[in-house]
Amino acid sequence: MTDAREPRRFSREFKLAALSRMAAGENVSALARELGVRRKYLYQWRDRFRAGGAVALRSRGRPRKSEVLAMRGGDEELLPPPAEMPSPAPPDELALAHRRIAGLERKIGQQALELDFFRQALRPAGDERPPRGAPGGTASTRSSRR
Repeated sequence: MTDAREPRRFSREFKLAALSRMAAGENVSALARELGVRRKYLYQWRDRFRAGGAVALRSRGRPRKSEVLAMRGGDEELLPPPAEMPSPAPPDELALAHRRIAGLERKIGQQALELDFFRQALRPAGDERPPRGAPGGTASTRSSRR
């Protein structure tokens, strides 16, 4: 039995096989249950694969020399691609536009917060309560002592 504190480690081949099944259209929840993996890991692996190919799906720990060479664009022959490896999708214009829109919406929200803050900070002094002795001020009340 494995120790609950130590995380499981999955090989690159395992991850690529899971991604190829995912790309084939299998239900992600059912696939995750079958493989004993959390769904979020499948999506993380997919995103990493799309960003950096098979090299991005390395195991935990320090990368091997062959992985470093492949990341630098060196001897790619050291890492043979598996037969069922899905091809990484190039970032399409629609996804890039959605990311840009989301970033701009975040910026607008931040600017709205800043405007609200400065409006409160620079509120005219006339909104404050008038002094006690001035007309319209609060009247003094009797003391509770007799």
